[in-house]
Amino acid sequence: MSPCQQGDISRCIETMGSPVQLPEDILNQIHSLMSMRDAAQAACVSRGFLRSWRCFPSLIISLNSLGIKEDASNDDEITRDFICRVEHIMQNHSGVGVKRLIITTYPCANLHPYSVDLWLQSAITPGIREIKLLLYRRGGILYNFPGSLLSSEIRSSIQSFRLAECSFHCAAKVGCMSSLTNLGLRSVHITGEELYGFLSNCRAISCLLQKLDTLDVLGCSKLEMIDSNAPNLSAFFFKGYPIHISLGGALRLRKVNFSRDHSPDALYYASTKLPFVAPNLQTHVLSTSDETVNTPKAFGKFKHLKYLEIVVSASNFSQDYDLCSLISFLDASPALESLIVRCLQEECHDNLKNVMITGFCSAKSMIDLTICIIEKAKALECLTLDTTRGYDRRFVNIDKCLRLNKEALLEAKKARIAIQRYVEGRVPPAVNLKVIEPCSKCIR
Repeated sequence: MSPCQQGDISRCIETMGSPVQLPEDILNQIHSLMSMRDAAQAACVSRGFLRSWRCFPSLIISLNSLGIKEDASNDDEITRDFICRVEHIMQNHSGVGVKRLIITTYPCANLHPYSVDLWLQSAITPGIREIKLLLYRRGGILYNFPGSLLSSEIRSSIQSFRLAECSFHCAAKVGCMSSLTNLGLRSVHITGEELYGFLSNCRAISCLLQKLDTLDVLGCSKLEMIDSNAPNLSAFFFKGYPIHISLGGALRLRKVNFSRDHSPDALYYASTKLPFVAPNLQTHVLSTSDETVNTPKAFGKFKHLKYLEIVVSASNFSQDYDLCSLISFLDASPALESLIVRCLQEECHDNLKNVMITGFCSAKSMIDLTICIIEKAKALECLTLDTTRGYDRRFVNIDKCLRLNKEALLEAKKARIAIQRYVEGRVPPAVNLKVIEPCSKCIR
């Protein structure tokens, strides 16, 4: 008689009413592929799965995985239910075989540190590869992650380590994290020295920094400086207060999204510093809201810049700012193909009377910019659109223009057609529209 016929279902699964005997390792593999809820339910009806549950590799704990409905009761009841279920899981799991531990406590706020400590102690065991602890708090208890849990045996296997809404002051004393390749710290209290000490002990991350491709720095209110020498950096995204930025030349940096909060000279900084910080920049998005310093002529050239987008939030924008000074970006960008200016609101243009666009072309973004200026600049008196890229300017002592090549002449023709089709009908009668086209002296 088979073990299944004897009533031992520890190694068997019932399929379509018939007993099917499977090796225990296959049974464990099937169980490990289930979601945590399904695995727990299977353990309730099968001794075989129950034994497997005690070594279940993925403990993903959240309201959703535990089947708790957020709108079913008040916050206190939800929190009590959450704690009860998590404790039950940890008591029934041996701690052996855990590869992934993900705990997300939202919306259960300010859990007692003692409870969280017990959960981590139960699940963080040798062989674990991923630890993700995303706590939630409402200005109350700040949990301090215990570095004592990360023994040398445990540290050697961890590949991903992520924390949120807690402190990690023991970081520098944790020791070597030889396998760590993924680190995430969100709203984590940690000093610069502690973070440096922790990263210095992460051999894989130190090597990965040499291969760093994208750097995002968002909302770091106390950050004072960014100093990077990553040779392969290709994209840099920054949003925050004015700080010193050094990217070590960043010759491969192609894309920069730059937003400086509460800064009166974000555009000034971009035009005077970025040509040297990122000399091979191709895509540049600039955001500013408090600009008071007119943008000067760029000190360097954006020789490879093809896409430029300037986002202006007018809520705090100085009415004294000369929007025409933005032309300095065009002067510094000989390869520019797309120019987009967004969020130009009426209060920013109450005094704007004279606008000249040199190098007007048929690109949709250029047409959109011109229409935006027409619609928002209520005091506009004169709009000059130069389709010759400035080549019509006569030399002082010689009555001739700079010669235009065939491509430039063709684009000037397209630009004139675009003005007739999309711009002229939108120009108010009170505005003097001047269109500069190639003359016979530009052609010769």
